[in-house]
Amino acid sequence: MQYHNSKTALLVMDVQNGIVSNLGENKEEALTTYQKVIMAARQHAIPVIFIRVGFREGYPEISPKNKRFSSVLKYGGMTVLDEATQIHESVKPEVREAIVTKYRISAFAGSNLEIILRSQQIDTLVLSGISTSGVVLSTLREAADKDFQLKVLADACFDTNKEVHDVLMDKVFPSQADVLNVQDWIDTLNER
Repeated sequence: MQYHNSKTALLVMDVQNGIVSNLGENKEEALTTYQKVIMAARQHAIPVIFIRVGFREGYPEISPKNKRFSSVLKYGGMTVLDEATQIHESVKPEVREAIVTKYRISAFAGSNLEIILRSQQIDTLVLSGISTSGVVLSTLREAADKDFQLKVLADACFDTNKEVHDVLMDKVFPSQADVLNVQDWIDTLNER
């Protein structure tokens, strides 16, 4: 059991104040789901790694050519010290849990995530996050190219476009990951 757990990590991606607030009526459901997933991982000694997006003052990481992030140059905010970039209080990381700051969509982009994973000999990633068509998709593709085994928790991924979420879960992700729901993942942990 310990060998298995030392090889797996749960990624909780972009569950930060400025992004959670975009979930609208799904916010409470999402936060409850993340609490359940995180608690299960902790109970089974699976490392929980929190991923957030944030930038340094002056935004040296943002190119005006970047369609997604260039609006930050115009409107400001999103620095690593801003409230919007902090992990949501309801899923607060414990002292020894890593918080990785990324500078693009993928959890690997410009971050130290891969160093953390390799240092801990982690070869399996369990993905959860906001949004399915953003951080989850980009991280899944890059992690698959890096030869990680992947699981995606379908009901711990949220997107403002349900149709896109469903297509990714049903048609795209299964070619590179096992797609399952939170309770099924917890049940497999409890069987060990």
